[in-house]
Amino acid sequence: MKKLFILALAATGLTSAKAQIQFGVKAGLNIATLSLSSDLSGSESLKSKTDFNAGVLASIPLFKSFTLQPEINYSGQGAKGSDGTTTTTLNYDYINVPVLFKYNHSSGLFAETGPQIGFLIGANAKADSQSEDIKNETSSTDFSWCFGLGYKIPEMNLGIDIRYNLGLSNTIKSSDEGTSKNSVFQFGIFYLFGH
Repeated sequence: MKKLFILALAATGLTSAKAQIQFGVKAGLNIATLSLSSDLSGSESLKSKTDFNAGVLASIPLFKSFTLQPEINYSGQGAKGSDGTTTTTLNYDYINVPVLFKYNHSSGLFAETGPQIGFLIGANAKADSQSEDIKNETSSTDFSWCFGLGYKIPEMNLGIDIRYNLGLSNTIKSSDEGTSKNSVFQFGIFYLFGH
């Protein structure tokens, strides 16, 4: 096992030496909602809310046409809910860390997919002029799977992408209250430094 680890480390070092790792920045729009289990969905009707995402990324060449793209992003998520008389906005603030496997076509088009872990940094519920901190009732980590498509302008380091983050874990800390999972569409623009 130790020899295998050393061999993998050496192979990664050789790949990095031949191909340059690029770093970049990105930002964009979130359209977020929550997917509720049947025992919760009957009590409230949910609508999406808009927020933003922003962060940094690295583009690591693996082999021809394929790259690994780890990121660290701030992401505003949540949903709007209504019981017929009052509208409540759930605001979740995450630091998300996706690790994406990307296929890059010579035309500039690319497809990406991979796991993401989110670390909750804030959560509140707002209704009318009242705001309540619900961080203690919300799971501190969120697991999701990302699917995306995009376009990087050939011969430039500028690109756009659209991504869907499918929530896999319950945002509610107490499991006997039902399940609530994040569902987020992201539209973004990114810029890579270097060549």
